Amino acid sequence: MSSTPGGPSLPSGTPADEVPQYRPRERYWPYVDVPEEPTDEEVAALDPALRQELFGVEQTEFSVTVVFPRFDGPVYGQAVELARKSFDYRETGTGERFRHRARYRPGDVTGLRALWNVVGDLDAAEVLVDDRPVPYARELWLPLFWFLLMR
Repeated sequence: MSSTPGGPSLPSGTPADEVPQYRPRERYWPYVDVPEEPTDEEVAALDPALRQELFGVEQTEFSVTVVFPRFDGPVYGQAVELARKSFDYRETGTGERFRHRARYRPGDVTGLRALWNVVGDLDAAEVLVDDRPVPYARELWLPLFWFLLMR
């Protein structure tokens, strides 16, 4: 075997034009360096319980979130359009676990009501209070939120 200065050992008889012109780095991870601090989008995508453990309790305004999957029907497009008008809209998951998440504050109760009128009959639609599932969210919390319509 012959050896080129600064290069790998090559078997004898290897043409000189096939000798690599560079030497790869001896790093374990050949990936792009990732910033040490998460971006705002990454922090926003964290689970609320994890975010609370990492950053402490946030003083946020009360919110109700409607979560629903893809579904067949003529009103699906309308449901997605209404969800995108919420102040915080996200799409999570893939395939069967894909979900639309639309968060509403008390000032956006009319948008919440419009979306719930479209997706409320779906068994897979969920209601979260401050991003957490709570008992009787559909039966108790949403009707309490509707009282804000009378303002």
